Amino acid sequence: MTTTTQKHRSFCSEPMRNKSVETLPGIGPVMAEQLEKIGIRRANEVLGRFLVLRMDELKFKSWLRDSCEANAKQQSDCYNGLKEWTDQFL
Repeated sequence: MTTTTQKHRSFCSEPMRNKSVETLPGIGPVMAEQLEKIGIRRANEVLGRFLVLRMDELKFKSWLRDSCEANAKQQSDCYNGLKEWTDQFL
């Protein structure tokens, strides 16, 4: 059984608008800083990568690992949050 955090529920409960990358489930300040180094500051930019990768779980997780050194749990949290958000809003 999968559990969700408050951060996940909060992220998935409303439109993305101009949210910081740190609002994404699994993304904290250290990873946000790593993403900023490659020019990604907003959650919608990560969503764009998610969509460009055709919501492919393995490709997205690999990109996240390579981009900001996310561990397996962080990769899964972020993927699951974006998947649920796109299911609800797109």
